[in-house]
Amino acid sequence: MQIETKLPKVGTTIFTVMSQLAMEHKAVNLGQGFPDFDGPQALRDALTRAMNDGRNQYAPMTGVPALREAIARKTERLYGRKVNVDSEVTVTSGATEALFAAIGAVVRAGDEVIVLDPCYDCYEPAIELNGGHAVHVALNPLDFSPDWQKIKDAITPKTRMIMINSPHNPCGSVLSVADLDTLAEMVRGTEIIVLSDEVYEHIVFDGAQHESVLRHRELADRSFVVSSFGKTYHCTGWKVGYCIAPRALSAEFRKVHQYLTFSTFTPAQFAFADVLESDPQHYLDLPSFYQAKRDRFRELLAGSKFTLRPVAGAYFQVADYSALSDADDLAFCEWLATHGGVAAIPLSAFYETPPSGQRLIRFCFAKNDATLEQAATRLRAL
Repeated sequence: MQIETKLPKVGTTIFTVMSQLAMEHKAVNLGQGFPDFDGPQALRDALTRAMNDGRNQYAPMTGVPALREAIARKTERLYGRKVNVDSEVTVTSGATEALFAAIGAVVRAGDEVIVLDPCYDCYEPAIELNGGHAVHVALNPLDFSPDWQKIKDAITPKTRMIMINSPHNPCGSVLSVADLDTLAEMVRGTEIIVLSDEVYEHIVFDGAQHESVLRHRELADRSFVVSSFGKTYHCTGWKVGYCIAPRALSAEFRKVHQYLTFSTFTPAQFAFADVLESDPQHYLDLPSFYQAKRDRFRELLAGSKFTLRPVAGAYFQVADYSALSDADDLAFCEWLATHGGVAAIPLSAFYETPPSGQRLIRFCFAKNDATLEQAATRLRAL
């Protein structure tokens, strides 16, 4: 049987490739973006209680009511946006499912979706599978800020959606109030929908606040906003996220969601509902928790030949390795895992067309201190 692939540019993800190399060569894995420590004990206890209390069957398609209510209260407390529990909040099987469902809900054959490179690798496949075309616009290569004039120039009558990501994976940059104002002005009077990937919403540093699209009334009225419990509670393997969108957009979103996964891991939903209400301090303390790791990792690499880019949010450190090698970033990452004992991710994996001569890789610092120290010792020795 001859199969014509629907995703000719897609192979095994770079995260799987580098994690496999890390295992084969016993390298410290700073590649794939997950913590090597557990989530709060209170959350794990709540999960156990939910399972023992018989919360093990299908949840409602839109999510357990108690969790949606807790999400709505949190959203109003943090962002001043009052959302309707029944019609505007949908619990999903991770943020990746939410992104796919949002794209699948509104993107039709021939539509264009603007994505900002470097961008997370699940964006373009979701667009292509739904018949759309990803239009790549590069962020500023020096500070990874958006070039709004280039984005404006990329808009055509076929533009259906603009995707944004803040705090940004892989670069650690964040959007400002001025950025959101500019975006709102750009889409005003159009039918363009915004899809805002905010899975690192609670990981913003140096006293800054996360500028969620939900804070911006005009944008919130035309946006899907996607969040992730896995990133907030150090349990990426549970795969629970959610999407907040206006009633009309949520209705279309749910049409896709109900046939994509229908419902999400039930006991985890009850557990998250419990901790969101009983321990809001966890996510309020997350900026300082991860800032300490950022600062420690940067301090440990101070004696290395890597040049570290600024990190305003998320838990990734972009590093320039030009002083070590002229190899392209994929070749360097393969060498680093096999000979240097540390796994990283090449930044080119997040681009359609990487900037010429760019020598950047991404480390994940969501790790125990001992892991970061071991990795830094090996990196300083290069």
